[in-house]
Amino acid sequence: MEGLSGTKVELENGSVAWWPCHLGTGAEIGANCSIGALSHVGRFVLIGDNCRLQGGCYISDESVLDDDVFIGPNATILNDRHPPSKGMWSPVEIGKGAVIGGGATVVAGITIGERAVLAAGATATISIPANEVWGGVPAKFLMSREQYESRRGNDG
Repeated sequence: MEGLSGTKVELENGSVAWWPCHLGTGAEIGANCSIGALSHVGRFVLIGDNCRLQGGCYISDESVLDDDVFIGPNATILNDRHPPSKGMWSPVEIGKGAVIGGGATVVAGITIGERAVLAAGATATISIPANEVWGGVPAKFLMSREQYESRRGNDG
């Protein structure tokens, strides 16, 4: 089964991408990042340091991910609120330390605050404030990040 396994591609600054994946023209990848196989990173995307993008995620053109962001498998970050917009994007911004769960969707023009969490399978249709956990379709407030970390057995 050797032909079915991904290949580790070393990027600059200690970052890696697992082939096959797509890194768009003008995308900037920070230090110590990992981009999973079958991921799509669009054109002119800015990714900070220490980010983890799991396999199959889709990051639309011009999105901005701050440092320490985690994107779960098959999550989708959109930039087109009324497709097809023909290049009139509304990029998403994701704050430092935010978590986007597997299969979650962030619609165009949304801001995900620092250390915010969007639960697996959720759809963010409005911006999520810092340090809050949201889930559901459409996503609604569930708890604080402190409560979330407590449930995970972390100090926050």
